[in-house]
Amino acid sequence: MADKESYVDHGEIMKLARSFEQHSYDLEKTLQKFTAETGEEAITDGFGVLTESEEVTSAYIEYSADVASAMKAIYTHLDEIGAALKQVSSNTEVNDQGVEALFGKNDGGK
Repeated sequence: MADKESYVDHGEIMKLARSFEQHSYDLEKTLQKFTAETGEEAITDGFGVLTESEEVTSAYIEYSADVASAMKAIYTHLDEIGAALKQVSSNTEVNDQGVEALFGKNDGGK
């Protein structure tokens, strides 16, 4: 076990965190566009006010709301993953600095 080492590349973790946050941002923007194009007003305008279309309109509005809710949950989760990765990087960096202070930096612990 003593011969096994672990190494954390803080730059790579931060790159991964930013990637998660960027995907979250992109999905949020896509959701805004989707909501504008499929929201209740847009769907009602598309189907008109015919009595026969009320059931179909209601189904589409409900489906649109369900999709929007799922997309929001996904982009929120992606953002949380990005934030957690940043926290992991920060925590390990602080830990690395503490170990360096205890054992000396790059001198094999001498």
